[in-house]
Amino acid sequence: MHKRHFIVPAFLGSAVLALSGCSGGTPASVDGAAGDLRVVATTTQIADFTRNVIGDATGVDLTQLIQSNQSAHGYDPSVADLTALGAADVLVINGVGLEEWLDDAIAASGFDGVTIDADKGIKISEVGAGEDHSADADVTHTDATNTDDAHTHEGGDPHIWTDVHNAETIVQTISDGLVLADGTNAATFETNAAAYTAQLADLDAWIHTNVDTVPEKDRLLVSNHDALGYFTAAYHIDYVGSVIPSFDDNAEPSAAEIDALVTAIKATGVTAVFSEASLSPKTAETIATEASVTVYSGDDALYVDSLGPAGSAGDTYLKAQVHNVTLMLESWSVTPSALPADLR
Repeated sequence: MHKRHFIVPAFLGSAVLALSGCSGGTPASVDGAAGDLRVVATTTQIADFTRNVIGDATGVDLTQLIQSNQSAHGYDPSVADLTALGAADVLVINGVGLEEWLDDAIAASGFDGVTIDADKGIKISEVGAGEDHSADADVTHTDATNTDDAHTHEGGDPHIWTDVHNAETIVQTISDGLVLADGTNAATFETNAAAYTAQLADLDAWIHTNVDTVPEKDRLLVSNHDALGYFTAAYHIDYVGSVIPSFDDNAEPSAAEIDALVTAIKATGVTAVFSEASLSPKTAETIATEASVTVYSGDDALYVDSLGPAGSAGDTYLKAQVHNVTLMLESWSVTPSALPADLR
């Protein structure tokens, strides 16, 4: 479990000095001109959800901190990021301790706005994808949107967005928070959230329909790191193991862990190892070779910790989920059904 604190490390200290000499800065990623409501979102998924809720609302400026194929675990905010954060009215975060750098960034930037914590109301798993997901291992985060310490959740699996039903809850939380922050655009936020949630519901139903065609004994999955626990639990998939057996994608597997995974792949009948678009595929490729199974990498890697760049198969949450599930179904020798009309 990570201990959270407000000690400003060297790189942030330098950023503070740089900020003190700046009257402004260019945010990491700004959608539109400066508006009356300045919103900052941390991760690629949270930014995508927020962008869909904002839609064509007037006078709202959204800045996304973490860019495509960047790790949320090892992210270092730039001076421009801190400038945008310091000027923000609203900060939207994933929570569950994913943004380990957040406390220091807030301290360095001077952000004093409203924090919308996306994990509100979601059952947080305290175990990995391959472990027991029984109810007694979960805790529900219920804290409301606030300015005090909504971002300090510690422990548990932070990859809450991988279950599409959780994504629906996240979108509602973001919508509720933005409505409170900007009543002028309340109707727009609520309408956009409802339309996007309908797409998420169709996506969830499409995933269930297709995964359910595969016998449960054949729903076997090995991915690059332990980030798909909510997904595998939601769709009753047997998570055999991960190349990096950790929630943190910066961790390194030991030789013994690699050998154990190869043995598990051979013993269970797993047919593929999936790399992730934001991670090096080398170890996944090595394990797949040793186990004599297919490796999915490159354009066929999964989008898990990060969405992909514009124009890629995973540049939105909806597209990333369709991409991921299509490849998993392919590895199980299943051709997916046609997508619902609103997802095409």
